[in-house]
Amino acid sequence: MSVPHDSVSLLVHRCFALVLTVSLLMLPGCGSDASSSSGSTPGNGSTPSSSSLRSPYTAITGPNVQPMTVNSDFAYGYINDLLTSVTICVPGTTACQTILNILVDTGSSGLRLIGSQLSLALPAVTSGNAPLGECFEFVDSYVWGSVVTADVELADEQAAAVPIQLIGNPGFAAPPFLCSSSGLPETDTVESFGANGVLGIGLFAYDCGPACTAQSAAVPAIYFNCPSASASCTPTSVPLANQVQNLVWRFPQDNNGVIISLPPLDASGAASITGTLVFGIGTAANNGLGSAQVYTTDARGDFMTIYNGKSYPGSYLDTGSSVLFILDSLTLGIPTCAADTAAGGEYCPASTMSYTATTLGFNGASGMVSFSIANANTLASSNNWAFNDAAAPFTSRPEAFAWGLPFFFGRNVFIAIEGQSTPGGGVPYWAY
Repeated sequence: MSVPHDSVSLLVHRCFALVLTVSLLMLPGCGSDASSSSGSTPGNGSTPSSSSLRSPYTAITGPNVQPMTVNSDFAYGYINDLLTSVTICVPGTTACQTILNILVDTGSSGLRLIGSQLSLALPAVTSGNAPLGECFEFVDSYVWGSVVTADVELADEQAAAVPIQLIGNPGFAAPPFLCSSSGLPETDTVESFGANGVLGIGLFAYDCGPACTAQSAAVPAIYFNCPSASASCTPTSVPLANQVQNLVWRFPQDNNGVIISLPPLDASGAASITGTLVFGIGTAANNGLGSAQVYTTDARGDFMTIYNGKSYPGSYLDTGSSVLFILDSLTLGIPTCAADTAAGGEYCPASTMSYTATTLGFNGASGMVSFSIANANTLASSNNWAFNDAAAPFTSRPEAFAWGLPFFFGRNVFIAIEGQSTPGGGVPYWAY
């Protein structure tokens, strides 16, 4: 599924989001696990926003700021592949390694690295005196590998001795049947994954949460006890402290959320673009909420989108999705590209179409969002790598909006982590 740079295709978009969540009623989709939010219907408790850009892009600098880029420099990257670097250290030491081209993903929680890219020997997290393995499912694929601990550095922040996942690390046990039988493809290499790893900075502190602290037949297996490389791995429960975790909430400061800050784009796109990942919300002079509207979410991390008078629950924001995943061709009234073209399956209107929708939070906050959909084959034929108008039908579950990376261009978007105190409250929310 990789894209060589001499054959750019919009087909290789990804949707990085966890399938299993702590609520057994939750369906597969691009949202993270959850532990505290209500699943009630959004109310009418606030004044609607009159602007689609209440929190327009402003450049942010400071010691708590990590650069991010979208460009064609990475051999296995995708269009709208938002990448950064992380520095990994053996816990409590100065033995460190910086790894480039890590996907920044607001649809999951936790750091996952392709094992072949790491030269450090990191201590294993154990379960029952055996190494702990994890089967982590995204909407379109799964990854398998061991859980280890590392000190992780981003900007001037450090998460000490935090559990992370090594994907496809050599010498570790093979994926158990309960993992490989999902029907999803395994993406445990740089080429198949499209990055050297993924930095999950979503709404939730843990990648599984309370559902994985007690294993039962009713809970799909995520964590496994793996006695040796040749032995079969068996499902196991895992205390919260040993689960793969959102690095941000483990920081000593600036630990209540992040800001994704990306400059605007022209309709034709750009060959490259640079933005920033800012740590903390209201914790420093450079990360205040300002005029951003807070949209609280349900237990999945979802809110509602209203389009053409109809409500679509299960909507979410996801930098790990490289296009806007929106409804279907019949509902929008525009065709998809022919299967034998560069962007087969994407939306291919004869000319760029403009739309508006309303996003509605569970706190009753609402605001207008303007978006455009261009001909994906036209975009694919350009030399550009970053687009704000690339879109495709939503297929992971019926009728919803997955606001992928194009949504983020030209905005400062806030992601508040569950349970952390922020100027917008202590429940998980998006703000923009």
